Amino acid sequence: MSQTSPVVIITGASRGIGRGISLLAADHGLSVAVNFVNDSDAAEETVEMCKRNKKEDSQKFIPIRADVSTPDGRAVLVEETLSKFSRIDALVNNAGRGPKIRVDITKMTLESYEDVMRINLEGPLFLTQSVVNFWLAEKVKSFLPGGFKVLFISSMSAYTASVDRGEYCISKAGLSMVTKLWAVRLADAGIQVFEIRPGIIETEMTKGVKGKYDPLISSGVVPQKRWGKPEDVGLAVCSILLGHFPFSTGEVVNIDGGFHLQRL
Repeated sequence: MSQTSPVVIITGASRGIGRGISLLAADHGLSVAVNFVNDSDAAEETVEMCKRNKKEDSQKFIPIRADVSTPDGRAVLVEETLSKFSRIDALVNNAGRGPKIRVDITKMTLESYEDVMRINLEGPLFLTQSVVNFWLAEKVKSFLPGGFKVLFISSMSAYTASVDRGEYCISKAGLSMVTKLWAVRLADAGIQVFEIRPGIIETEMTKGVKGKYDPLISSGVVPQKRWGKPEDVGLAVCSILLGHFPFSTGEVVNIDGGFHLQRL
């Protein structure tokens, strides 16, 4: 690793999967821009946990408040990261949300659809554009093995239809195509792009459906018969960031305990 730690932006990093990724990044010698929107206390907690995990004196962990669903918020995140860290080596597009109220697709509102799309699809697409354009214009070199990396945290909902949260499913299916588009565009620039596709992960977001999923998991809908953990996703992300897949780009990595397997 370089004497100056590589810097990764992780959106939605104050808790859940984003926090899990941040802690594993810290454990692997990376500095982290801990992006959040509302919960500054949770973001500070993530920062303190990262500090306890760090491996190098050069590592830094700084919370950055920015709403990636808006153009101004995305600009703030990039500018603040460069101001505080002087570089960006990787972007992990993790921030996302489901609809505020789950309703059947026959009752889905345009307001709910646009709200979910802004953060789950528009945000990652255009935040990536900003970061990539900086890399290409400045012609800087990455401190990560194998060069710059962009990761999109999608979901098994990219291909699994849930009619009471259609907005979420559509946004994650769109994110899969966003991954492919950036992978094709950036391959000859030496920038790798991956889609990480989590399954049923135990977070604040899934706490409300634990009663629904517990019996499904124990009955085998997840072949490994357990909930996923945020650190499961973090381990996969760090394997990519550390250059363990040098001859891959545009790949989908399922972190779902085998849920994606078609069975009879």
